[in-house]
Amino acid sequence: MQFGRVVGRVWSTVKDSRMDGHRLLVIQPLTPELKNTGKPLICGDSTGAGAGELIYWVRGKEASFPFAEAPPFDATIVGIVDEVHLGGPARAARPAAARKKR
Repeated sequence: MQFGRVVGRVWSTVKDSRMDGHRLLVIQPLTPELKNTGKPLICGDSTGAGAGELIYWVRGKEASFPFAEAPPFDATIVGIVDEVHLGGPARAARPAAARKKR
């Protein structure tokens, strides 16, 4: 699993029928210190993640595991992160104002 941040969304009218009803989000991969790394990529979403949220995602065969009918995803968001602890004070994944809206 790897960290990422949701930075956009993709709409597609023509796609594999197994992808119908599933959201496709653009994510920016992050290091454990929450710094950008690598190029943005498109992931299937199994969590309902929204714009700006810190997430963790998987790549490869495991990307289809969260779904009943395995869509042809090679990357999928599998969790939404609330806080990150790295030997110092906890850093919230979202600003306090955004957390209160949920």
